[in-house]
Amino acid sequence: MFQWIHRFGSAPFMYRFAGRLAPWLGALCLLSLVAGLYLGLVVAPADYEQGDSYRIIYIHVPAAWMSMFTYMVMAVSSAVFLIWRLKIADVVAEASAPIGAAFTAVALITGSFWGKPMWGTWWIWDARLTSELLLLFLYFGYMALRGSLDTPQSSAKAAAILAVVGVVNIPIIHFSVEWWNTLHQPATISKLDTPSMHISMLRPLLLMVLAFQLLYFYNLMIRVRTLILTREGRASWVAELDTKGPENA
Repeated sequence: MFQWIHRFGSAPFMYRFAGRLAPWLGALCLLSLVAGLYLGLVVAPADYEQGDSYRIIYIHVPAAWMSMFTYMVMAVSSAVFLIWRLKIADVVAEASAPIGAAFTAVALITGSFWGKPMWGTWWIWDARLTSELLLLFLYFGYMALRGSLDTPQSSAKAAAILAVVGVVNIPIIHFSVEWWNTLHQPATISKLDTPSMHISMLRPLLLMVLAFQLLYFYNLMIRVRTLILTREGRASWVAELDTKGPENA
């Protein structure tokens, strides 16, 4: 266990590992994205109540799920950094922040596009929408803290504390539709054995969730490599990349 942690805590190993994994993640993401969009936008039937308007869930739902998943990764990585001072964990947290913010923004924007025809308004201070908006502010706050203090160590520690404290918002987002009387509908596929969606609609949705998951990890690998090079720019192993090439070092 500790050998595994020590191995992935090594900047050179993580740099090479991310470089080898990224192309596979990108290819799988593209395949699942094309298949999910084709099945969801072309093959799946229209909803008997919402017509074709429901198809926005193939972007909105995966983006909303990934906005919470990415924050959980950021919070756990930040906790590991605070407890064990593992620098790679801080790199993963920093790399995840803008990706999570992008997923959250997409979830909010697509939710507004769905809300206008369904609810008659672009926005309402509904419990789910408000807590999701708070999540976006948490991402922005985390990124702002990274460069706001005098030293990188202080800003990394302050941002990590914010990420850990802010994780309390995740269960609020998830259970908001059950805890409060809200316009937002409850989860439709929380029970995979008895989903409230027809299988012809559910399959493309699960494919899109997989595509967004792969998209996150692909972007994470790319950003982790960039941040490692930025932080380890003066290390001897980075200098060797100039002679061996980044993929062969």
